[in-house]
Amino acid sequence: MLTRPSALLCLEEAILLIATLFAYQHLHYSWLLFAILFLTPDLFMLGYLLNARLGAATYNLAHTLTLPLALLFLSYLQHWQLAPALALIWTAHVAFDRLLGYGLKYPTYFKDTHLQHIPTRSDATA
Repeated sequence: MLTRPSALLCLEEAILLIATLFAYQHLHYSWLLFAILFLTPDLFMLGYLLNARLGAATYNLAHTLTLPLALLFLSYLQHWQLAPALALIWTAHVAFDRLLGYGLKYPTYFKDTHLQHIPTRSDATA
């Protein structure tokens, strides 16, 4: 298991998704809000309508953990009420996408992701 990066990444993302959902439930946030906003980060795919480079940049901006974690930290410092819920929804989305195999995009085309460049089990035995 520890020598299979793809399996480790799946496990890591599953744990992150479960922890995020647990925190969301524990903090008594609205599941309706969760359902409404869960796919919102995917709107950043619209950059692909202009070109692959812009599409990859905007998609990656919304699909790294940097911004939701920064939002979570700022919401703690500023005592924002809604921001932690938004940050948890965003984090859950990123973890869910990665668990499904949707990775960060290269500027070549939409399906060229960083997860495809991770050795799989068959690569390790070859």
